[in-house]
Amino acid sequence: MRIVLLGATGFVGSHLLPQLSRRGHHCRVICRNRERARHLRLIPGVELVSGNAFDPDSLERALDGADAVINAVGILNERGRGGRGFHRAHVETVENLLSACRATGVRRFIQISAINAGKGDSHYLRSKGEAEQRLRVAGHVDETILRPSVIFGFGDSFFTRFAKLVRWLPVLPLACPQSRLQPVWVGDVAAAVGEVLVRPETVGEVLELVGPRVYTLRELVELSARLSGASCWIVGQPDPVSRIQAFIMDFVPGKPFSTDNYKSLQWDNVSDDNALPGLGIEPQPVRAIVSAYIGGSPRQRRLDRWRDLSRP
Repeated sequence: MRIVLLGATGFVGSHLLPQLSRRGHHCRVICRNRERARHLRLIPGVELVSGNAFDPDSLERALDGADAVINAVGILNERGRGGRGFHRAHVETVENLLSACRATGVRRFIQISAINAGKGDSHYLRSKGEAEQRLRVAGHVDETILRPSVIFGFGDSFFTRFAKLVRWLPVLPLACPQSRLQPVWVGDVAAAVGEVLVRPETVGEVLELVGPRVYTLRELVELSARLSGASCWIVGQPDPVSRIQAFIMDFVPGKPFSTDNYKSLQWDNVSDDNALPGLGIEPQPVRAIVSAYIGGSPRQRRLDRWRDLSRP
């Protein structure tokens, strides 16, 4: 199958490409700077094309002759606080892809969304929900929407970030410590994409992807500390303090936490309807995977990284 992938240089996309390659697909990757993405050429069946999600002409050129498009574009925070960045990354990307699909006749469309999309007043969740709505009413694509929980794996922005914090800080004030999450391994998400591509019965479906166990945020951060050998004291913050902490972090470079993150964490990131088993995928537990990339020596973590990417 000839597939166009957006977001190939991101966390999910970098794990998805090897999965699609192993399944024998030809993957056309849209990138703004082909030289910065030249390492992707080492993956069999990958073609790099210049373009971006906000250039209709380049999108149409990339989709010409394709059988399917996968949208793995997503951001967890934005510059500013008004939601414009989220809307541009999530909603406008889908709108532009839908226009390109109409122009080129591409029908199969896989959208990587998020659990709780459309709920609450988080710009992240609202924009994910708006993007889903655009797909549902389009009429000219055969869409499947995947809603993963927090995604973890080598290079993630969750366990890796907390592992760095607990190594350097003697005390970590943790906002929203009782928020419930059901983390899913990025390899399982990539496998799910590969499965739905060849399962016509998934057209029109919204599939939730979660791991085998529910944790509180505090339990996950404590696990990061144990696996990284840190002795950081983790202090859970009450809700009013969490809200203030999020507001302050809005103005910290890099936004390690934000008001929008706080709003997202008001919704349990869990599901009682995990689609992975129905796709023939056994959800992988957190500890077995995470210990490979935040524990051990740097050399061992690099070796485990390559094993991670080579798993079927």
